[in-house]
Amino acid sequence: MHEFSIVQSLLDLIEKNVRENNGKYVTKVVVKIGKMSGVEPHLLKIAFDTFKEGTVCEKARMEMIVQDVIARCKSCGKEFTVDNYSFVCPGCEGTDIDIVDGEDMYLISLEMEV
Repeated sequence: MHEFSIVQSLLDLIEKNVRENNGKYVTKVVVKIGKMSGVEPHLLKIAFDTFKEGTVCEKARMEMIVQDVIARCKSCGKEFTVDNYSFVCPGCEGTDIDIVDGEDMYLISLEMEV
């Protein structure tokens, strides 16, 4: 389960931010997870709750925003939400598209006590 290594990297990033901002501990972590990121939200939550013990995130709760896959058609320029893995433009039925959002995971915000 690669969510464990993702959480370790996330905790490292959070601890760096806490140090840079003279924080004491984190109360809330907000992440955005794209549906095509390969990250399973429920497994990420389990991993976070497991590995946060003894860190600046020990008292933190994690909020997850699950991002739909958004594509843009190169032919007509229409942006659309990809449903059921149908990568076909609903405007012109073209298949030459770019993925605009939904492939990555981002740390959106932290709430911390200073």
